Amino acid sequence: MINEDERHHQADAIRAETAADAPELAEHDRYAALERELEEARSKALYAAAEAQNVRRRLEADKQQASIYAVTGFARDMLAVRDHLDRALSHVPEAARADDSQKSFLDGIEATLRELDSIFARNGIERIAAKGLPLDPNKHQAMIEMPSDEEPGTVIEEMQAGYMLKERLLRPALVGVARAG
Repeated sequence: MINEDERHHQADAIRAETAADAPELAEHDRYAALERELEEARSKALYAAAEAQNVRRRLEADKQQASIYAVTGFARDMLAVRDHLDRALSHVPEAARADDSQKSFLDGIEATLRELDSIFARNGIERIAAKGLPLDPNKHQAMIEMPSDEEPGTVIEEMQAGYMLKERLLRPALVGVARAG
């Protein structure tokens, strides 16, 4: 019985004899081997080119995302300014609103607030709707549950407005939620 190594050795010997007897067969084997190597090199080159294109696309998408959301920190800081303006206006007594000397001052604060809202809108910063809607844990943060006739889980009070920057949450709305009973 012939083992595997002997079989390979015999096959190599036969090929060597055949190559010596017929040089055109050896040339053909060499040509076929070169064609396989060339095809392998082409395949690797195509794979490398495709991978480079994918990396380029990923980097471009990352760059675009970075430019869109680069203002996130600044936008969060500006929300505090908006909150302060809102609080200031909510604490103005009606008598001050009727006084002509204070009315122009209040009009200026309201104009500043409108301009800030306009800037937010131009930059994709939108207020999250909350009151009367079901609690959405992706946009709302429940701070308190309160007994109510509303459907349980419905937002019945907004303590602090929430905002989105395009599709990303900038700040959740702090809300009070209805509970049964």
